[in-house]
Amino acid sequence: MLLSIHPQNPQPRHIQTVVDCLQSGGVIIYPTDTIYGLGCDIFQTKAIERIARIKQVDPQKAQLSFVCSSLSDLSNYTKSISTPLYRILKNYLPGPYTFILPASKQVPKILHSKKSTIGLRIPNHPVALGIVEALTHPILSASLPGDYAEELTQPDEIYEKYQKLVDIVIDSGAGGIIPSTILDCTSGSCSVIRQGAGVWED
Repeated sequence: MLLSIHPQNPQPRHIQTVVDCLQSGGVIIYPTDTIYGLGCDIFQTKAIERIARIKQVDPQKAQLSFVCSSLSDLSNYTKSISTPLYRILKNYLPGPYTFILPASKQVPKILHSKKSTIGLRIPNHPVALGIVEALTHPILSASLPGDYAEELTQPDEIYEKYQKLVDIVIDSGAGGIIPSTILDCTSGSCSVIRQGAGVWED
């Protein structure tokens, strides 16, 4: 299904359609403040396995992240955050950043890597935030599969390529081509792993 959702004022009934899909184990392609991404409910094991198959990766070794709706939501899935790190997160989120942090026990076991870390995002995009808020917990997020996937910015092109792999492709207008900046914050300070759309100044 190609589902049009207004990028600034998401229609509640369409958001609910997406949430119903996620809760039933569906996989979606959805917009963020950077590029379009794959998403599923973090508590739907079969959906996580579907994304792993689509990406052809092991869920415990893949670059997967949680999209959260707020810092309080984010804090549920990471171990205690120091005050300086909390200030950094508060300063940069919502925004085009993925922070690698120590995973808490609330992260589903299928997603626990050997390093026991998780990537956490709060994208500055009304549709992504609307979905997570309505779902009441994070969605698992991954980049689209295949070479040059980041160059696919138009939802109709994305739908054409991936419609057989996912349940819903959301059309909220053209996406970007630069992914989020990834920062490793597991050692007390933050270091850039991948420079993306977010400018890092600390």
